[in-house]
Amino acid sequence: MEKRQQMKDALHLCIDARRDDLNVLSRDIWSRPELAGKETHAHDRLVRFFSEEEDHTWTVESHYKLPTAFRASWGPVGGGEECEPVLNVGFLCEYDALPGIGHACGHNLIAEVGAAAALGLKAALENQREVPVPVKITVLGTPAEEEIGGKIDLMTAGAFADIDLVFMAHPAQQDAPFLPCVALDEQVPVHSLYGLSSTVVSVKYHGKASHASAYPWEGVNALDAAVLAYNNLSALRQQLKPEWRLHGIIKHGGVKPNIIPAYSELEFYLRTPLIKDLGDLKAKAEACFRAAAVATGCQVEIIYPGHSFYNNLPNATLANLYEHNGKALGIQFPAQPTNFSGSTDFGNVSFEVPGIHPFFYIGTDAFNHSEEYTEAAGAKRAQLYTLRTAKALAMTAVDVVCCPDLLRQVREDFSMAKQKQEK
Repeated sequence: MEKRQQMKDALHLCIDARRDDLNVLSRDIWSRPELAGKETHAHDRLVRFFSEEEDHTWTVESHYKLPTAFRASWGPVGGGEECEPVLNVGFLCEYDALPGIGHACGHNLIAEVGAAAALGLKAALENQREVPVPVKITVLGTPAEEEIGGKIDLMTAGAFADIDLVFMAHPAQQDAPFLPCVALDEQVPVHSLYGLSSTVVSVKYHGKASHASAYPWEGVNALDAAVLAYNNLSALRQQLKPEWRLHGIIKHGGVKPNIIPAYSELEFYLRTPLIKDLGDLKAKAEACFRAAAVATGCQVEIIYPGHSFYNNLPNATLANLYEHNGKALGIQFPAQPTNFSGSTDFGNVSFEVPGIHPFFYIGTDAFNHSEEYTEAAGAKRAQLYTLRTAKALAMTAVDVVCCPDLLRQVREDFSMAKQKQEK
């Protein structure tokens, strides 16, 4: 325990010493927001950050498997036998922004947390030859979370194949070690919280244009189909389970009032706490879309343009360690986290690799995806909370790499949680 505390002290000193550099990194990403898949500046900035480390011990790969992804690796260090398998600890950085309102979800801070936690763990491990297993640190830049699901593409390309644990943290309205989205057993309460499984559906109706006043009987109104579909889904909500969500917009509804619209388009998000329930919601929504086509005589296309996001798979051991370390740093965790229904491609990763995705307060009561939250994500006040979170993540990693029993328990939690979700 004394050695572990010394390692934690070392990571605290490192992160404190680098706080100005980390703040500049975060502000630089925040000041030049880029949309999903187009994060060229953020990618280059993070690659330069690790490439220009004074000791030049990071191996940095730019454009890693995706145009705006990167990978920075350090180690391995420690362990007794050269033939021992390396424990690869991963820290994930997000850095895409939202259309029109910039970093309203604070992904610049996620990038900062990942970078800071990695530097902290490196400082804790340096000159430590008595760590039970050889440890490697990998920082993975994961673009396009908001729109495409870059982590899923990276996972398909094998980017997570050699990573044993993954850590990241997301800004929110409060601190929480993990937010359960569904009861895995009777001891875990059900919440509609961040980590729901989700998919995006695009619906296109094709009708026939005609003069809306002179020859309306010659037309087939695609806007009517869109409106009926929207109302069908609104009526469906009464019959949905409390934790299920559907919400969307009409993206295209016509070009001129005196032309019967020949084309309309909707986009909806469908969410359920468990990925295995998402198919049921998709079937119900598709029935609503097709009914509108039948009623209006339109042709309908139902398209799923991107990946389905899985719900987050919780890991109780990692969550408990993070909460213990966070409390030691002064983080106050509410007894009952506030509901926050959202989705992330980290959920897909959590089904492949044991990991943790806690949330952290950044000094504002504003809500994510608002202009007020954009300002808060770039404010100096957020730095205390951001770097404190990075320390708690790195401390949790220290606990696991120093204690084989904890590592074994993390892996057992992962296996058990997957088995329960698959039933």
